[in-house]
Amino acid sequence: MDIGLDKLTKMLMEMADLSEKSVATSIEAYTQGRNMSARIRDWSEQLRVLQDEVSELSIELIARYQPVASDLRFIKACMEIAYGFSRYGRYAYDIAEVLEMYGDISKCDHSYVETTAKTTQEMIRMSIDAFAKRDVELARSIEKMDDFVDERYRQHVKRTIQSQDHDFACLMSATLILRYLERISDHSSYIGDSVVYIVTGQRSPRK
Repeated sequence: MDIGLDKLTKMLMEMADLSEKSVATSIEAYTQGRNMSARIRDWSEQLRVLQDEVSELSIELIARYQPVASDLRFIKACMEIAYGFSRYGRYAYDIAEVLEMYGDISKCDHSYVETTAKTTQEMIRMSIDAFAKRDVELARSIEKMDDFVDERYRQHVKRTIQSQDHDFACLMSATLILRYLERISDHSSYIGDSVVYIVTGQRSPRK
């Protein structure tokens, strides 16, 4: 049983590294106008495969050992966390595709997206660290940052509706990426909640 749990942890940390790299690369591609969608698509697929492997191993451990209490919580949370890491990769690919969709957007002001992305990437790192260290305080702090990213997205949408700027490509590309960042931040918060569940057996109330 312990060998299986250790293997689950290692698989999740592999997913963590790959998902963090995927999001960072997608943001870099957007700000620098580089087409990285093929590479990020490959990483996203690797994450999907790893998620399936985590699920299969989790089900095998439950069926073979019938774990209870903390071990069962850990296995259940691992499946949730693996899904979150996989979604990081999927949304990273969605961000990378924006450049293909809108072409050259180098003339656009990227500052608002970059500031939001910085917070989102910090949340990713925090969610990974919280899992690795089983740090409940760190995990719970992610939710406050999620509120910040949500508000950034809402503010942008409101400004876009009211804007007299007719640069459609700039407005829409930023809107899409901010939406994907908002979803990434949500999954960071969910991962944090899963860490709290592993340690305490309690769930935070959903917003």
